[in-house]
Amino acid sequence: MRTYATAQLIGDRSHQCDATAISTAPSGARAYVLLDGIGSSDEVQAWTRRTARRLARAAATAGDALAGLTRIYDQAAEEPDRRHPFVELPAACAVVAVTRTDGTLTIAWCGDSRAYLLVDGELEQLTVDHNMRQVRIDRGEPFGPRSRNQVTSYLGSTATEPEPGERPLLGSVQRPANGRLLLASDGAYEPLEDSCRDLAKLLDGTPAEAARAFTRAAIDHASAHADNATVLVADIRP
Repeated sequence: MRTYATAQLIGDRSHQCDATAISTAPSGARAYVLLDGIGSSDEVQAWTRRTARRLARAAATAGDALAGLTRIYDQAAEEPDRRHPFVELPAACAVVAVTRTDGTLTIAWCGDSRAYLLVDGELEQLTVDHNMRQVRIDRGEPFGPRSRNQVTSYLGSTATEPEPGERPLLGSVQRPANGRLLLASDGAYEPLEDSCRDLAKLLDGTPAEAARAFTRAAIDHASAHADNATVLVADIRP
């Protein structure tokens, strides 16, 4: 039986600009990647799909999520015209998970795409959003509904250092490689959080069944303008 699956629904957007990719290195390290493209166009769609594949290869080869993400983040920042004031190049939020043969799971991210790990019925959110909502929460300041859409870190950003007292540009964590891994774009998890749904209950069945159920529920619970909804579900073991 296949141990991973992805599912996508376009929502009300003109293009599906989320992308997933999986790559396994000769070492046995396997990378799972989800990118959420910023914007909706042919150019963003193509760039996000291409960059997801590059990130999966880089992370699997390095055997580490943060090393792979750092490499692709830096390469994206150095693309020609990225600093041009009148040129807007594609960009994306990203989350990557790498399983190693030593039984370690490494996670790295930029933006507000998330990773969760389901172990014995308990779902843990592994990532912390890089957006203005989280910045204001960290500062103890009030925040409005639009603040969660203002991401503070993403592939394609030319920022090299965070503002004093703010979160790193790239986040990372490690866990034992055991359980059901969920990578989700904001269009997948936000409508369900807003509706107070228990995300763990949407992850029953095979990875393919869980991925389809999760994205379908996200679109069904979305507001008047549903975003792209994408998830990657993988059963990981030591």
